[in-house]
Amino acid sequence: MDLRQLTQFVAVAETLNFRAAAERLHMTQPPLSVSIRKLEAEIGADLFVRSTHQVRLTQAGEAVLDEARAALFHAEEVARVARATAAGSSGNLRVGFVGSAKNLLLPRLLPLFQGKHPGVVLKFVEQTNTRLIASLEQHQIDVAIVRVPLTRRSDVEYVTVEHDHFVVALPLRHRLAARDSIRFDELKDQPFIDYTAGQMPGLHALTAMLFEEAGVSPRVAQEAVEVQTVLFLVESGLGLALVPSNSARRAGPGVVFRPLSPAPTRPNIGLAIAYNPHFESVTVRQFVSAAIEQSPV
Repeated sequence: MDLRQLTQFVAVAETLNFRAAAERLHMTQPPLSVSIRKLEAEIGADLFVRSTHQVRLTQAGEAVLDEARAALFHAEEVARVARATAAGSSGNLRVGFVGSAKNLLLPRLLPLFQGKHPGVVLKFVEQTNTRLIASLEQHQIDVAIVRVPLTRRSDVEYVTVEHDHFVVALPLRHRLAARDSIRFDELKDQPFIDYTAGQMPGLHALTAMLFEEAGVSPRVAQEAVEVQTVLFLVESGLGLALVPSNSARRAGPGVVFRPLSPAPTRPNIGLAIAYNPHFESVTVRQFVSAAIEQSPV
């Protein structure tokens, strides 16, 4: 087999349509079908189940898809490294991040990285933790700034570069805002703004753990997907919330933050640089190194 066949296989696997894959590859459908048949014969296993109205991957096809993507990536990486070495660091780096990374980490990291690698073009996307991990697994992005701890198992690796802790966010004119700190039992009768479990499973699970350990059942009044949305709802007077302390840097003037008393010893939350080791390029390693260098922890 050759890289051309792997490229064709991945195109068909991602579109599950021979005509669409042929258009993507700028070729006609008949030679694409012939090439895939030759690849299957060489491998000794069918990669697709074909019917009149549907194309789907076989179990063997699903098993080799990630390996095919990785093989194509590493082939391109050989050429990219050679070009970068000859002309200085260059190329693109797709960076995903959670919204909280804009508070401290990104403003410190980006000038440092760009100063050392001015030829690298950064392309950004802001997503939830869950989506970022999935994007890394599918090689839709190269590196991500995610909130840790992660709540599901993955082959993605990460390096924690920023530690944080939970604080209580409450409206400026709330009666508890005059307190220096707030006990968990004082939250039980307050409307609480929680994180949506399906899209923010990490922060949802961690706040639930804190309430459970304190023996308090929160009265959930609202749910939100992003920390910034939670803070907006707090400022609007719809309830109180537990948020990472670094969120205070981007909160509106109508929100105040108070520490929990006693301060919880766990969970240890923070931000990390995550990457897929199967697609770890030189530029990814440079980005991780810059993140570690700027880290105060």
